[in-house]
Amino acid sequence: MDTMAPEERSHRMALVRSENTKPEMIVRRLVFGMGYRYRLHCRDLPGKPDLVFRSRKAVVFVHGCFWHRHSGCSLARLPKSRVEFWTTKLEGNRARDTSKIKALQAAGWQVLVIWECELKDKEVLAERLRRFLG
Repeated sequence: MDTMAPEERSHRMALVRSENTKPEMIVRRLVFGMGYRYRLHCRDLPGKPDLVFRSRKAVVFVHGCFWHRHSGCSLARLPKSRVEFWTTKLEGNRARDTSKIKALQAAGWQVLVIWECELKDKEVLAERLRRFLG
């Protein structure tokens, strides 16, 4: 059973953003500080990648561990209420992510997925981005 009234739950869910999230902003600041320039959320590419580096033909997705079902991550737990609904929804997100990544790769793009839980160690993340974009 949900512990919130439907109106309160609706309000909370409306606050969840798909663009300009905190994890995405952290990655954007880091990449910009490293001297790389990028485009945001290009609608002409499958999945509207968070960061697009057209000259390098590379894209970066910044995924929330909960919303995109990061395997083996404690942040990817299922809610206790409406388990069937959430399982269907979140697994659909994962399947859609996989198909969009495959479409990008088939079109010759390099794809990097950065998970929310990977943002803790900025030095490791910066090195990973440098290797990917270098």
